[in-house]
Amino acid sequence: MIPTDLLLPDADIRYQPDFMRPADADALLAELLHAVTWRQDRIRLFGKEHPIPRLQAFQADAGIGYTYSGLRMNAAPWLPALLPLKQKLEALCDRPFNALLLNLYRDGQDAMGWHADNEPELGQNPLIASVSLGAPRRFRLRHSASRDTHALTLEHGSLLLMAGPTQHHWQHCLPRTKRCQHPRINLTFRLIHV
Repeated sequence: MIPTDLLLPDADIRYQPDFMRPADADALLAELLHAVTWRQDRIRLFGKEHPIPRLQAFQADAGIGYTYSGLRMNAAPWLPALLPLKQKLEALCDRPFNALLLNLYRDGQDAMGWHADNEPELGQNPLIASVSLGAPRRFRLRHSASRDTHALTLEHGSLLLMAGPTQHHWQHCLPRTKRCQHPRINLTFRLIHV
């Protein structure tokens, strides 16, 4: 099945809720919860240091690093269980991915604030291939100029592709919710230019 275009202005965003078979998504979620070395970094906001409200990890090809919000992440090697998914996404998108940012949202109190994936090392028009595992969560988008918003629920085993001018014109976030009591892992495959 081909991901469906969300038809938002100034964007190339596509969503496929059933990208992974449920049994495959279940198995990968269980493995990642236990096999990944999760960490909770701290960032400085408005002069104060705060723990990031989620756990994260970074895997990539040798020699690749990633910096966002002043935080430098050095890569761990690819977990073998992730390589078939990486290859599937590379074939679908017809481009390579050399890095993966993993976020673990332990429950609805873990979140991600408004941001764009527009770091210089991602290039001019980055492609972000985002796979969701675990508890469904509401994902929000906001146009930088018009402030128009759009929301969708990212399902277990789903794929969200953000490409082209999207990161120039749209921000996104994963807000807190009291309704979610279960973990969610988000896998964002990227091509980092070195």
